[in-house]
Amino acid sequence: MKGVVLFGIVILGFAGFLGSVQADLKLGFYGHSCPKAEKIVFDYVKEHIPNAPTLAAALIRMHFHDCFVRGCDASVLLNSTSNNQAEKDAAPNLTLRGFDFVDRVKSLVEAECPGIVSCSDILTLVARDSIVVTGGPFWNVPTGRRDGLISIASEAIANIPRPTNNFTTLQTLFANKGLNLIDLVLLSGAHTIGVSHCSSFSNRLYNFTGVGDADPSLDSEYAANLRARKCTTPNDTTTLVEMDPGSFRTFDLSYYTLLLKRRGLFESDAALTTDSGTKAFITQLVQGPLSAFFAEFAKSMEKMGRIEVLTGTEGEVRKQCAFRN
Repeated sequence: MKGVVLFGIVILGFAGFLGSVQADLKLGFYGHSCPKAEKIVFDYVKEHIPNAPTLAAALIRMHFHDCFVRGCDASVLLNSTSNNQAEKDAAPNLTLRGFDFVDRVKSLVEAECPGIVSCSDILTLVARDSIVVTGGPFWNVPTGRRDGLISIASEAIANIPRPTNNFTTLQTLFANKGLNLIDLVLLSGAHTIGVSHCSSFSNRLYNFTGVGDADPSLDSEYAANLRARKCTTPNDTTTLVEMDPGSFRTFDLSYYTLLLKRRGLFESDAALTTDSGTKAFITQLVQGPLSAFFAEFAKSMEKMGRIEVLTGTEGEVRKQCAFRN
């Protein structure tokens, strides 16, 4: 396995990991079988996301959580059954939003081309298009994914990165999916349009080491402001906080600027500055043009969208995203 050094980060080559699936996904996969599919998706997103811009962050988060468990196979969309707790009911996914949105897009595509376009492709396209219509970067979405048959809550718990993860854990979870430290930094950049419940980081404000203290790695003025104005009690489970205050509806570089000021909301955000290589890369992004970030983010998103995909005759094309056929 070959490696190169970028911004002090050793980047291992995962060509073998991803090569087996790249040939089976292609741009315009539905060009003959359902030529209007991608336009139907984009038109619906363009019509509705501007009226509910926070859904863009929710949909890209759903795509991320899907790809980290059994690959990008729409397993996160499956409902639990009487004898199985599915991914969507696992703790990391209880705050996911947008399932109805994906279902509505799927129903429109099904009306045009029954049984042709997978839920996994629709989720991947919806995530991309929702970022584009809110002014964020465009990235290619090769299609041809098939939908998974299995969805297990415990696998979501084991594989999805958490807000409390440290750098080593994040590095491992990403490497398990063929993603490197550059990808970790870039994909975390989606937090520029994110919001979070207080419960995801309140320990940093109120009880970091179990003795009623705050996380010393969090800027003390910022922590005090959050306690006074946002998360006013340790047990707040309903208040939403912008991850990129003042700019959370704009896909920009200010999230990274905040990280360098020790104002990342999550421990996992702050962790990105605890490694010299990733911190150097963040600094490089902040000092560079927005277009450079967009271009690099696009590469990492396309790479993530290829994780462990099912193609050919694997899996199925669900008629309804929440249920196996």
